[in-house]
Amino acid sequence: MTTASDCIRKYRAFLKLEKSLSENTLAAYMSDLQKLMDFSGDKALTELKHEDLEEFLCHLRDLGIGARSQARILSGIKSFYGFLLIEDYISTDPTELIETPQLGKKLPEVLSVDEIDKLLASIDLSRKEGQRNKAMLETLYSCGLRVSELTGLKLSCCYFKEEYLLVEGKGSKQRLVPISRKAMKEISLWLIDRNLLPKQKNQEDFVFLNRRGHKLSRSMVFKIIKEQALLAGINKNIGPHTLRHSFATHLLEGGANLRVIQQMLGHENIQTTEIYTHLDSAYLRQQLMEFHPRNTL
Repeated sequence: MTTASDCIRKYRAFLKLEKSLSENTLAAYMSDLQKLMDFSGDKALTELKHEDLEEFLCHLRDLGIGARSQARILSGIKSFYGFLLIEDYISTDPTELIETPQLGKKLPEVLSVDEIDKLLASIDLSRKEGQRNKAMLETLYSCGLRVSELTGLKLSCCYFKEEYLLVEGKGSKQRLVPISRKAMKEISLWLIDRNLLPKQKNQEDFVFLNRRGHKLSRSMVFKIIKEQALLAGINKNIGPHTLRHSFATHLLEGGANLRVIQQMLGHENIQTTEIYTHLDSAYLRQQLMEFHPRNTL
């Protein structure tokens, strides 16, 4: 007889081997399943019906979990029951008719080109880490990288002659990303300082290192950007992803094709990239309100 733990163990192996999910994503999926198991009590997951799962969603709302988090949890639960159906553990999918909670469109924070310039200009190049930080921020903005792609970037994957980077995105999927000459120049200047640093074992190939020769952590990148925003007088709640959003938005404003932006960002689904069409609409309205003569009193 197959137990719940057997199903979950096989499902986890399926996500890791066939879907190539990262450990962080796997942990999130398992955490969502644990919430459902805690709610269902003695009732096996394979025995849950549509009504049980509707009650589970009500339970999440009662706990004060927001619609966006509910939708993420439901997505993981749907994936699990889809797996059970494929593997013949169940004959019908109890999640099939469950509707995803309605989400309001939350547009990400974006910096203007002027604010990007102020952010970079605020870096003190007389400090040991100054050039590294400038190269790092320029690369984030010029290439639209995720923070994990930046911290994992390797020298062996920098093809400056061809003006491309080979980055490893979600699910260990690789893609080629064009790099601007400005970013290449800042990285080249950083490499002069980097060559003077000690290199820890297995860290020698990473582009961005701390003073002890370890690759930079995600939290350190967040901290650096927050500090620079404060120094630049930028009163927005920003982080590494803000530079990625700004990269995409400025491309769209400049007339770039949405499919091209999708490829450069490494989005599997074009709908993920379409958020920037909403950002562009907001930008267009702001320009209309600011410059059209009929909007001046």
